[in-house]
Amino acid sequence: MTKAIRMFKTGGPEVMEYVDVDVADPGPGEVRIRHAAVGLNFIDVYFRTGLYPQPLPSGLGQEGAGTIEAVGAGVSDFKVGDRVAYAGRPNGAYAEARVMPADILVKLPDSISFDTAAAMMLQGMTVQYLLRQTYPLKAGETMLLHAAAGGIGLIACQWARALGVTVIGTVSTDEKAALAKAAGCTHVINYKTENFVERVKELTSGKGVPVVYDSIGKDTFIGSLDCLSPRGMMVSFGNASGPVSPFGVSELASRGSLFLTRPSLGNYIATREALNATADDLFAMVEAKKVNVDINQRYALKDVGQAHADLEGRKTTGSTILIP
Repeated sequence: MTKAIRMFKTGGPEVMEYVDVDVADPGPGEVRIRHAAVGLNFIDVYFRTGLYPQPLPSGLGQEGAGTIEAVGAGVSDFKVGDRVAYAGRPNGAYAEARVMPADILVKLPDSISFDTAAAMMLQGMTVQYLLRQTYPLKAGETMLLHAAAGGIGLIACQWARALGVTVIGTVSTDEKAALAKAAGCTHVINYKTENFVERVKELTSGKGVPVVYDSIGKDTFIGSLDCLSPRGMMVSFGNASGPVSPFGVSELASRGSLFLTRPSLGNYIATREALNATADDLFAMVEAKKVNVDINQRYALKDVGQAHADLEGRKTTGSTILIP
């Protein structure tokens, strides 16, 4: 038997149960992976609460790293013993081992540890598509980034610095401000003590920024629009404070013909070619030490309830992993 987290209803952290499960042999196109580490991400909270629906009972978790211990028919890209990592659906990473589709796996370079991989695959590939594909940043540009001291935020600050981009980041505490600054955030705004819209306007001499990356959602959405320069792009990629309220599209016109996108990682890594290219770009940044993955919290898999409570309570910084 294998230990795993299962949920039979949606709700608070208490709905996640640490149970014994049977792990079958992999079928065609599948592999069985033995996890060394599993990533914790805010999207897991969305599934746990029911904001993102899924059939129940279900597992949770979309990111992990480990070793392949069995390969199903038709799998030619991987073999038993390969070090691999992944990010994406189907849910089920919160487990000691699992059977999963081989087509979302990538081979992990020997220079990158399992812990680092589990902490960075979803967040790091998200940063890659946000900064290099959704709005391809250029040296000399300025961006606004909410939650600059979170897992995605700290990676994005470092990546943007390497690109020669000025980062204006928002945080909720002075401690988080220091972390964001150390990661390459040029200007840090504590939104608890400052009005971030007014501060962005001040920093940009009233021009605003060409792009905003917003994972907060409801609480920051309209303010983020107000920070954009004419024809700027609002990238809404998360709902940490709740889903964005309905609004009229005329709001975009009145602020200067703005663009709005709601991207997700799955659409950017939908083919093997796209997945490999995105992961390879991330691996290259880490191997070149342009991006350092800060694992600031580690929890035993059985303590996932506390991990979720801390994440939702804004008590975490950087990346968090679960150890099976």
